[in-house]
Amino acid sequence: MATTTTDRGRLDSGYTYDSFTGATSRTKQPPETHFLWWCSGAYQGLLKDCPSEHSKYAGLGGVLLATFALASLSAGYAMYSVFSNPVWAVLFALLWGLIIFNFDRFLVSTMRKYGVSGRKQIWMAAPRLALALLIGFTIARPLELKIFEKEVDVQLAANRHQMLLLNDSLLQAENRQKLQTAQQERDRLGARKTALEDTLHQLQQDYIREADGTSGSQQRGIDKLTRLKQQAYESARQQYGPELGQLERQIHYQDSLIAETNAGRELRNRQYEEQVRADVGFLQRNKALADLSAHEPSVFWVSLLLSLLIILIEIGPILSKLIMNTGPYDLALASLELRQMAASEEEMRLDKAKRISKDIPQE
Repeated sequence: MATTTTDRGRLDSGYTYDSFTGATSRTKQPPETHFLWWCSGAYQGLLKDCPSEHSKYAGLGGVLLATFALASLSAGYAMYSVFSNPVWAVLFALLWGLIIFNFDRFLVSTMRKYGVSGRKQIWMAAPRLALALLIGFTIARPLELKIFEKEVDVQLAANRHQMLLLNDSLLQAENRQKLQTAQQERDRLGARKTALEDTLHQLQQDYIREADGTSGSQQRGIDKLTRLKQQAYESARQQYGPELGQLERQIHYQDSLIAETNAGRELRNRQYEEQVRADVGFLQRNKALADLSAHEPSVFWVSLLLSLLIILIEIGPILSKLIMNTGPYDLALASLELRQMAASEEEMRLDKAKRISKDIPQE
């Protein structure tokens, strides 16, 4: 049985297109669909009369919500890695997500399809794509850091070890001259002390061996020669005793100087290590991921693909709007805007004519 349609879209059998779509009944319309229409930046008053466009703009709104979710997760993780405060991280994540969502919604809602050639649409979309790419790069990096968190922690430990070694070498270079001077002075004092002790020991051995007959005159017992050697030893001990005491004190002072310098270096190393462990922020994690990508090609390619995926999701609303065909909603929107512009121009013309008529003197 053939059916015909009227100019309002009603079939002869009594059914309308709205009967199948449910657009005539507000109670049957899912409220989340209207929310997605709002997310897409569409004019809902016109979109409700275009059933074939409902799913299209609901999908566009879903893509914009995805950018909000990614931007919020990215900003929240970045803020938490810096301040380690979950409350501030959540608040900033919501704020940043809303900023990105509103900006993307603005970019999509200002793109027009009807009466614009494909080349001009691409040309008009170019700055929007550039902005979306910039936002995509900003969002992608914190998410990559979260995805590779365990690997980044390992690389952070390696970087921290290298930083500690570098700091220790710098401290050694800073104290090298002081330590060398102290060590040289100690060696000189030690050599002098050793020489004096060897001299005294040799004199002592000489008179002892003279007394037991194992050296010198080979006569056992204490005779005149033995007493002379003993007197020589006692005289040398009295002569060198004060100098040996002074040398001992000076050597002890140089040892304390060396120990104090080394202890200071160790203390500064521990303080620097505590600071390095406590100050692990976003930039250090970002550097660790960059180092990891430079050393591991697999990490580089996975990171690159994830970045491209996140960037693609971010520029998804612009691309979706760009590849969408011109539909009834675009025609209705263009008609509404043209009528509003024509009405505004007519109002301006009438206002101008009224002012001119008032300026012309009446005869």
